[in-house]
Amino acid sequence: MTDPHSQDTTFYLLKFISRQPIQISRLIAKGLAGLVNIFKISKTSSTIQRNLKIALPELSDAERTQLTKQAIRNELTSYFEFFNIWSASTQKNIQRIHRVHGEEHLHNALQLAKGVVLVVPHFGTWEIMNAWVAQFTKMTIMYKPVKSESANNFVRAARSREQATLVPTDESGVRQIFKALKQGGTTVILPDHTPNVGGEMLPYFGIPLKTSNLSAKLIQKTKARALLLYAIRNDNHGFEIHIEPLDEKIYDGNANAGSTVIFDAIENLIHRYPEHYHWSYKRFKANPQLRDLYNISEEEAAQRLQEVREHYIQEQTTLTEQNLA
Repeated sequence: MTDPHSQDTTFYLLKFISRQPIQISRLIAKGLAGLVNIFKISKTSSTIQRNLKIALPELSDAERTQLTKQAIRNELTSYFEFFNIWSASTQKNIQRIHRVHGEEHLHNALQLAKGVVLVVPHFGTWEIMNAWVAQFTKMTIMYKPVKSESANNFVRAARSREQATLVPTDESGVRQIFKALKQGGTTVILPDHTPNVGGEMLPYFGIPLKTSNLSAKLIQKTKARALLLYAIRNDNHGFEIHIEPLDEKIYDGNANAGSTVIFDAIENLIHRYPEHYHWSYKRFKANPQLRDLYNISEEEAAQRLQEVREHYIQEQTTLTEQNLA
């Protein structure tokens, strides 16, 4: 049975943290990250190191170590900023957006009235973008409840404040999003996660992983405009939003081909700003041969990854030969 007092304590603690000025939140996060980096008080560092070795093998050990520290600091800062953003008024959050790069892409897409799919990877501080986007369009967003009832109430209330329609992460939610896009609305999809059910084996940094095709299917079936959206904090207690159109090839071929376009764009973004990606997610275990990837030695991990890569390349070569025959 849930303890009501515990739930109340969680709620008020979140409210207290969220009401601190954003510069204070950033200082707290920086201090906490310093402790994590110095004393290695969590396994986050080793997870990030392994992910970086897979995704950015060209880095030296020294570069990877430095990038790990930056990634931990930036990710923790994003989490503290989320609380602050969820508590602040819509107008306050809009004021925190100091510059929008590529704003014309959103306005051009909305003028077509074909719907807009905003592809938002786990990168930077994505929660700040809702308030700004909601000024121009009605959003329908999938929402998975947080396990803690108090935390869930806090987050849900914050996301609903922008007049967004929150739908469940199931077939009924997908149907509602399709309907909204057909009516010229907008949805936000975070594509770089492992689906709980189903999924296709698609390459991410050269490793085939269980992947949801939802983003590509929404875009291809509705012909909605597809935009990559991300936010990076600046040194003036605010943020800058970046909006970039996805390659038009996303409308060609099947859903797998469309998803490949999306992941190519995400990989390109990560290569440009690797320190802002949320590397702590154990994404690379979404392969039957890599389920224990984060619990084995570096040598065994390297061997397994090499085998997976070689097998995938052989599969693709065979498939290409069959198509040409």
